[in-house]
Amino acid sequence: MTSLPALVLFDLDGTLVDPAGAITGGISRALQLAGLPVPQQDVLDSMVGPPLGLSLREKAGVSESDLAEVIRLYRTEYRVSGMAASHVYPGMEGLLQQLKTEGTILAVATQKPTPIADELLRVQGLTAYFESVHGAGFDDPGSSAAADAGKIPILEEALRRYAGAYGSVVMVGDRHYDITAAVHHGIPAIGVGWGFAADGELEAAGAAAVVVNTQELAEELALQLAAATQGKER
Repeated sequence: MTSLPALVLFDLDGTLVDPAGAITGGISRALQLAGLPVPQQDVLDSMVGPPLGLSLREKAGVSESDLAEVIRLYRTEYRVSGMAASHVYPGMEGLLQQLKTEGTILAVATQKPTPIADELLRVQGLTAYFESVHGAGFDDPGSSAAADAGKIPILEEALRRYAGAYGSVVMVGDRHYDITAAVHHGIPAIGVGWGFAADGELEAAGAAAVVVNTQELAEELALQLAAATQGKER
């Protein structure tokens, strides 16, 4: 009997691609253009990961009347210059190539709107590695509860897309949203330490492991996927 391939779900910003200030700088410029105050850098950094609308409301204090315009300004700037200013994390493309060669199904699960995620992958030359991209809609949730649930339906969509087609699955991400969603669905999650999580955030959310470079990630993926396969065979 032929064994089913593994499925690895990757977050995008902070995991595959380093925004290199494109997100935080874009938010800062959008707020300035809208005549609104700009938060301190640590607050801007914490805005990478959650849905944009929620971050602007809760962390930057943007009112409902200003929200649509700030988002429009940000996304215009991001498409013009932010995507090109971003870059793939060192070693990540090699890991994707290795996984692809091994027959692993690779997919992206991100809280970015799907069309923007598709465009970023294309700009960064990563499109060919992924079978599918699962993202958010352009409408941002309006509450903290919705934000925490934001990635749960995105992962659910990805898992449903490959139902019956994989033997084991792992989520890889840099924020607690990634880990929480994976835990909700009963799948292991590996946290990456090069993203935007605060100290201890990934461990507290239930990450199976936290890695500091792509070599460690490759090793931990092998361990987690093997463990998941053995668990199914019992």
